[in-house]
Amino acid sequence: MSNTILYLECATGISGDMTVAALLDLGASKVKLLAALDSLNVEGYSVTVRRANSHGVDACSFDVELEHENEHEHHYDHEHEHGHHHGHAALEHEHAHETHEHHHGHEHEHGHEHGHEHHHPHVHRNLADVTAILNSGDLTPHARELALKIFGIVAEAESKAHGKPVDEVHFHEVGAIDSIVDIAAAAVCLDDLGIDDVVVTALSEGTGFVECQHGLLPIPVPAVANIAAASGLPLRILPVEGEMVTPTGAAIAAAIRTRSALPESFTIRKIGLGTGKRDFGMPNVLRAMLIEETAAADAPPAEIMILETNIDDSTGETLGLAMDSLLAAGALDVHYIPAFMKKNRPAWLLRVICRAADVPAMERVIFTETSSIGIRKLPAGRTCLARTVVDVTLPAGSAKVKKCTFDGQTFYYPEYESVKALAAASGVPFADLFRDAAETARANDER
Repeated sequence: MSNTILYLECATGISGDMTVAALLDLGASKVKLLAALDSLNVEGYSVTVRRANSHGVDACSFDVELEHENEHEHHYDHEHEHGHHHGHAALEHEHAHETHEHHHGHEHEHGHEHGHEHHHPHVHRNLADVTAILNSGDLTPHARELALKIFGIVAEAESKAHGKPVDEVHFHEVGAIDSIVDIAAAAVCLDDLGIDDVVVTALSEGTGFVECQHGLLPIPVPAVANIAAASGLPLRILPVEGEMVTPTGAAIAAAIRTRSALPESFTIRKIGLGTGKRDFGMPNVLRAMLIEETAAADAPPAEIMILETNIDDSTGETLGLAMDSLLAAGALDVHYIPAFMKKNRPAWLLRVICRAADVPAMERVIFTETSSIGIRKLPAGRTCLARTVVDVTLPAGSAKVKKCTFDGQTFYYPEYESVKALAAASGVPFADLFRDAAETARANDER
């Protein structure tokens, strides 16, 4: 994959199944996906990949059908207008976009014809059980790490919503199966596409309530609201009744987003559409686009913002979490610089470099996750080298290298995450792979 950026356009929300469908439509391998799902220690479901039409828009549909829906009265009523019972965790209502009107007449790309091991709907799984399932599968290290990250985000949100420790949050088994499949599938597809840079702008959400076991919950449901608050995901409320953003969809967006704004100019290389199952009276699709940033030759230096604040009463753990949150919210870079403040107090100067559009998200993180009570904002310009990302083939596998050019010179910088994943998978030392990747990229250009 070249220097591509994935843009998830969540104009009608996002859910796990819509994400998988859009990525498959974008070119992720069905063969690799189905092999990975087959390797998981999960039974009692079948998968259907088909074409579907949502108000005139042709898109891909990814369906997870549970055997319990045919064998028993399900633990929540899919046919109800809001039919989702929010029991122990958000995973019980993941398919907020679905009415589960399964189209058996369409081609079934894959099916699990195993007997289900648990034949009543009151068995539960906690996060450790889900982790064991994901660790048991034949997933690449990067896909497994991403799937665990997404599940962890959901578990943290549910922990806060229910006032329980993360390890005590339980996922209803029937409801957890489709979410395990959706999350693992999304991670496998993203890994297969080789995507490291992801733009997620505002998530469109509906209004009203969803029915749970103990009454009605307002939209956005608590898990979605908690994920949005923790990760700085912006929400946009549409005048549409119904749940458009599911916890799994929000968690995927939070886990993979590296940018919160599109480049000023870009070209579209490929488009994938994934459809949901709910009818909102308009096309219900998640559009995934592979784009490449472009810049005119005479374009002025890019404008950025520098945010600074002095902190002398936050712990190292707090500052570490703040840095992670700032980067996840779209910061271009984050620094801590030792400083001395009034009364000779040792302190830290927090400096954040970000795009102007991302300033509100940065301020939200700084004010909520540190003890700062004021932020300095400085506009600045920057000049960036022209760059592309190329794939190089090494004896140990494939790696990505950033190729930058300036004044007739070319510089080769291997991508850290790509080399890190290859080192973990192959056992070859990171330093050796890093050096070989740069040398190979240079040699390929000199041929």
